[in-house]
Order: sequence, then structure tokens, then C-alpha cells
Amino acid sequence: MNRHLAGCLALGLGVLPYLGVYPIFAMKLMCYALFACAFNLLLGYTGLLSFGHAAFLGSAAYATGYALKTWGLPTELGILFGVAVAAAIGLVMGGLAIRRSGIYFAMITLAVAQMLYFFYLQAPFTGGEDGLQAIPRGTLLGHIDLGNDMALYYVVLAIFLFGVFLIYRTVQSPFGQVLKAIRENEARATSLGYDVNRYKLLAFVLSAALTGLAGATKSVVFISATLSDVVWQMSGLVILMTLVGGMGTLTGPMVGALIIVLVENKIGEWGNALANATGIAWFGSLGDAVTIVTGLIFVVCVLAFRRGIVGELGAWLERRRARPARS
Repeated sequence: MNRHLAGCLALGLGVLPYLGVYPIFAMKLMCYALFACAFNLLLGYTGLLSFGHAAFLGSAAYATGYALKTWGLPTELGILFGVAVAAAIGLVMGGLAIRRSGIYFAMITLAVAQMLYFFYLQAPFTGGEDGLQAIPRGTLLGHIDLGNDMALYYVVLAIFLFGVFLIYRTVQSPFGQVLKAIRENEARATSLGYDVNRYKLLAFVLSAALTGLAGATKSVVFISATLSDVVWQMSGLVILMTLVGGMGTLTGPMVGALIIVLVENKIGEWGNALANATGIAWFGSLGDAVTIVTGLIFVVCVLAFRRGIVGELGAWLERRRARPARS
């Protein structure tokens, strides 16, 4: 990510509320985009497929919500507590999962995530099926009132940009290059003297912590933490975001999150507009068929955009640049 792209991203997100975009919707988009970018660090750059990443999102949301509502911690400390809880769970889950590879790795992450799901379903502090409600937003550093949506928006924007920058620096660092080497050829990375399991575990914990940052922030935005944050479908949703946008790219998961969140929130409005424009009443029922629409998007991307939208766009631009050089 060069400075121009980073500047355009920050500027574009900074002016969204002034373009008529509802701040809560924009904050939801940034939380999911950070979630997808954190997951992409593990899948796209390390080659590890986790089916249990929702455990970190939901655990951080519950931890932050409980710390703010019951313990009365300041908001910034509550968010940091949620990140720490997610990182600790990532350390335990990663320590178990990296002992295996491939589908066995994925199944271990799914099994641990499901254990946490049933724990949160029955634990008294989570509110069970009702969730943890009425989480106080509080103030940031004792001065910024986060009850104001616009003030909270720019705090969430700063958190999102920090998370993306941290991922970018990680990928560009020597540590990130080793992760890419593990993804491409784990046996060769081992033969070069790298402790592969150690690098995998560090990447797993870092991805879990950043996912926890997204989950903790989301709980403050929506003043609630529910089982929908930790259920296995959420883990599938982040995989979909990453694959649709383009895994192994920095901006791909953001594009994927944008598409999926827009479909989930706007498909009903689009369907009604199509029904009014075409006179076909069936379009009005699209709002009840979100999973079908997202499934179709996934199928189209797998068949037509094997690298994801951003990956295919990057490959097309590379071919365009290569033509004058060959001629």
C-alpha cells in the first residue's frame, strides 16, 4: 500500500458521513473489513485456513462488553482487554491447531470455536440467547464522548487504519516474508532453518488479536455482544469476504467485506427497486434470500475470478503493463 492509496483510503472513509452514508453502517463496514483483513493475514499470507475465527470476534466482544458494563472500565481499556482475551484464546487454539496441517488444522479450529460457542450459550455473564445488551460506550481518554455517533465514527476509523497499517507493516517485514515462504513451500522454509511452527503460532496469535480488535470495536458500536458474533456461520462469512475480494492482497478483503455487507443490508431495497422498475414481483422477495444471493456471488467469483476481484484486477493490470515491454 503506497502513500497515495493509503491517503485516498483515509480521505474516502473520512468523508463518508458527509456523503449521506449512515455512520453506524460505515462503522459496521470498517469492523468487518478489519475482521477480513486479519483473517487474510492467516489464510492469504500464511496459507492456514481457520474455520474458527468467529471465536476471536465474539470472545473480544463479550470481554469488552462485560468489562465496560460490569467492571466499569474506561472504553480504551475495555477494548484492550477484549484484544488480550482474543490473543490468549488464539494462543491456546493456535498451539493445538498448528500440530496438524490442511483439513485437520481447519477442523481443530472449528471444534474449539464450537466449544466456545456452547460455553457462551450457557455462561451467565453473556446473557445466553439474549446476548449482552446496553453496553456503555463511555468516553475516550475521559474527554471524547463516544455516545456521539460522529465522534465514535472517527475513533473507529482510527482503529481501522491502525489495524490495516499494522497488517501492511507485518506483511512487508522480514517476518511477513517468512510467512509467505511457509505458504509457498513449508518444507523448504524448514530446510532453511526457520522454526515453522513458531512463525505459524505468531501469525495465528496476531490474526486473533486483530480480529479481537474488530470484535471489541463492534461491541462498542452496536452496544451489544450476541451469539451471532461467535457462531460458525460468521467464520464462513469472513472466508467468503476474503475469497470474493482476493486473498493474499491487502485491499481484497476490504472489497469483499464491502460487497457482502452491502448485499446483507441493501439487497431488500435493491429488490424492491427492481420489482417497481420491471413489474416482476419476485424481485421484492430478494430481501428474504440473502444467503442465496451471497452464494451466487461466491459461485460467480470462484468460476470467473479465481484470484478474487482485486487479484484478477491486479493480474489484468500486470498483463497490460507487460504488453508494451514485449513489443
